[in-house]
Amino acid sequence: MKNKKLFVVLIMLFQILFVAQTLDAQKKVIIRCDDSGMCHSVNMAIKKLIETGIPFSTSVMFVCPWYQEAVEILKANPQVSVGVHLTLTSEWKNYRWGPVLGRTVSSLTDNNGYFQASDSAFLKSKYKLDEVEKELRAQIERGINSGLKIDYVDHHMFVACATPELNSIVEKLAAEYNLAIAAYYDEGNESVWGDRPEDKLTALKNFLANFPVDKPNLLIMHIGMDDSELNALVDESYKIDPFRTGKHRFAELEALGSKAFEMAVKSNNVKLITYRDLVSELGLKVMKRPDNN
Repeated sequence: MKNKKLFVVLIMLFQILFVAQTLDAQKKVIIRCDDSGMCHSVNMAIKKLIETGIPFSTSVMFVCPWYQEAVEILKANPQVSVGVHLTLTSEWKNYRWGPVLGRTVSSLTDNNGYFQASDSAFLKSKYKLDEVEKELRAQIERGINSGLKIDYVDHHMFVACATPELNSIVEKLAAEYNLAIAAYYDEGNESVWGDRPEDKLTALKNFLANFPVDKPNLLIMHIGMDDSELNALVDESYKIDPFRTGKHRFAELEALGSKAFEMAVKSNNVKLITYRDLVSELGLKVMKRPDNN
């Protein structure tokens, strides 16, 4: 009888250890949807993704005309982790934006008062670091003053992290406002923007299957509706396929909301987390500038 009880106890302990090990082996993945506030179509896609119940983070472009609509949507959904998409470029043909501070930071603009059209154009320009700091500060403060809880900052087109000096400005501001910085948690990151619309779901499933379990992983997504607004935009920085913006963005939205993606999350033992979760678990002091920055 004693041996039987001991056997039952051992089985129970084994089951507990197995469950614990399984949980430890979960792949932690952050879905980050960039460009909220860029236009109405992107905002509507964010709203649709929220309706799926999937955990995700989204980075708001507070320099863009539609950011206030994004704020309304996100205020109604405080479970979404929000970041400031630090912006120093404006890459769309016939749809441009400029600094929050306008012409008071004129070294950051072209002759029409808009940001430069590409990362290379910005880096070749005679931008002033003090004006970069003023403008990025203004973007962060616009985000905070909107009433949203801001958890992190990241970099539109990777421009604000393109040089050590620009990185230092972002790090200074993040420390001042107690914000995380994307990529400073050694997140392995992937994007499906370069994949054909019909291949995006397959690419996402492959990423989930191959992500490591020893660090957080990041999926950088760009979602939108396949409508006349987005399809009128021409991305001058994306020469391979500049005319299919709506197709690309809607394909990413559909992939994230699909049953196949949901099943891939479960079958690959993936735990979807947000930047807010990451900061809560690891804090801000562990952040480190990536080696390639």
